[in-house]
Amino acid sequence: METTNAKNGTTTTATHAPYTRVLGRSGIEVSALGFGCWAIGGPWQGLGGEPLGWGEVDDEESVRAVRRALDLGVTFFDTADAYGTGHSERVLGRALGKRRADVVVATKWGNLFDEESRVRTGGDDSPAYVRQALTASLARLGTDYVDLYQLHLSDADPERAALLRDACEDLVEEGLIRAYAWSTDDPERAAVFAAGPHCAAVQHRCNVLQDAPEMLALCEEFDLASINRSPLAMGLLTGKFVPGNTLATTDIRSAPPAWLPGFAVGGGVDPEWLSRVEAVRSVLTSRGRTLAQGALVWLWARSPRTVPIPGFRTVAQAEENAGAMEFGPLSAGELAEIDRAMVPVSRSS
Repeated sequence: METTNAKNGTTTTATHAPYTRVLGRSGIEVSALGFGCWAIGGPWQGLGGEPLGWGEVDDEESVRAVRRALDLGVTFFDTADAYGTGHSERVLGRALGKRRADVVVATKWGNLFDEESRVRTGGDDSPAYVRQALTASLARLGTDYVDLYQLHLSDADPERAALLRDACEDLVEEGLIRAYAWSTDDPERAAVFAAGPHCAAVQHRCNVLQDAPEMLALCEEFDLASINRSPLAMGLLTGKFVPGNTLATTDIRSAPPAWLPGFAVGGGVDPEWLSRVEAVRSVLTSRGRTLAQGALVWLWARSPRTVPIPGFRTVAQAEENAGAMEFGPLSAGELAEIDRAMVPVSRSS
């Protein structure tokens, strides 16, 4: 399978099957599409009452959706201990059950939370906390190892992060994790973890509306996978939003933090961002793709290292997202059309 870099036009021939990719230098093979499990954690909040989840969920539907994804060839699931203050890990562990050995599980640590009240209470970037957090995650997931363990504090101090990297190396030696990564949008911070022998990836934001060329270059330089969170721009690239949409108060997008553009306080959607979606809609939806599927295959064409992890809450969403694997990456011509059609917005992206 050939993939073309959208920025420099170079073509790379992949050495793996069209619907699988490898997590960097770890050699761990995953489906080219992963599933992000933030949304299935349900509601949780910060100390100020601000929503940190995606609203109410039906756990039984979440379990059905995970199992449907497995049937459709998805083998990579990304969660975090903080999602739903432990609830996402518990649901994922139950859904995987005896099929745990068939999949690659990634989770994250660094946030502190109270499971009973579902409140995030702070963060802990100490090396001592790494093992404590992992032990708790293993219990919730119902497993004795994690394939990819990720630091969830995006702005942690780089010097302290080096100590966390070394702590992860110890966990690899003990067989408790297979590899590790940092979830951050800062290439300089990501490079700190990249210096570790068993660092396999960087998890970072990347989508059609918010490209990340510096991070993709870093992944190429250090032989890391690019795990793409927000591949559908927090839902903007699903086609479900129109002017006047509102969201539940338990949905983080109803009170968006500074890092979440495209949404307004109260659950509205920024019309400028919707106009960007419309500018690329026809290309993304060509050849029978849905808008969301087009956004996912753009990421595969953007780099041979990308593994998008769209969120889901229903079987229907799982089926639509997994269906993107039937199409393969966008062509070089389609990538060029996207570049020409993309229009900037006045506010920071």
